[in-house]
Amino acid sequence: MIKAVIFDVDNTLTDFMKMKRAAVDSAVESMIDAGLPVRKEAMVEKIFATYWKEGVEDQKIFDKVLKAEFGRIDYKLLAAGIVGYRRAKAGTMSLYPRVHLTLLELMRMGIKSAALSDAPKLEVWLRIVGLGLHHYFDHVVTSQDLGTHKPAPEPFQKALGLLKTRPEETVMVGDWAERDMAGAKNLGIRTAWAKYGDTHETKDSGAEFVLEDIHELVDIIRKENGTV
Repeated sequence: MIKAVIFDVDNTLTDFMKMKRAAVDSAVESMIDAGLPVRKEAMVEKIFATYWKEGVEDQKIFDKVLKAEFGRIDYKLLAAGIVGYRRAKAGTMSLYPRVHLTLLELMRMGIKSAALSDAPKLEVWLRIVGLGLHHYFDHVVTSQDLGTHKPAPEPFQKALGLLKTRPEETVMVGDWAERDMAGAKNLGIRTAWAKYGDTHETKDSGAEFVLEDIHELVDIIRKENGTV
């Protein structure tokens, strides 16, 4: 019987990369408007190359790219980039379709929920509260709480402990096969791969269930629990 679900956040509940691309585009356009002497496409490419190297949650990304390109940080350009980024981020952070419906139905079914993210703690909470998800989750666990990232066992163990469920009673829902699915499977947690949020061109997630739409999780749990 399934008693609880652990959800990844970015690219599972939120369309994170849609926001990231729009925010970086806006940041570069703002920096160019402030005097940055580059082609937009080239600068966007350099920023994402740095993200892939340093991590997509890097809070100093524009500082690093400006210093690498020009040997120093022009604070007018930096400020323009930050303001442009924040404006676009606020306007484009969104949930995938039927996320609210899915979480509400799980709550009504008596299924406990936890969020588990590798993003910095404040950023996770800003997304959860900003998108109106904070009433759905019994617990929120971040990498910052434990000093380690998925697929390490500690984040998953922490979530299980808070939910007070056994691995076989719990499903991990996430988009990243090597982190979300592998980390959960190593502890015997059941797995549902958020195929709709995949940004890694995954061929085989290794998950027990594959979700084309997050709401499919509701029917899966009903069937597993014999309540269809």
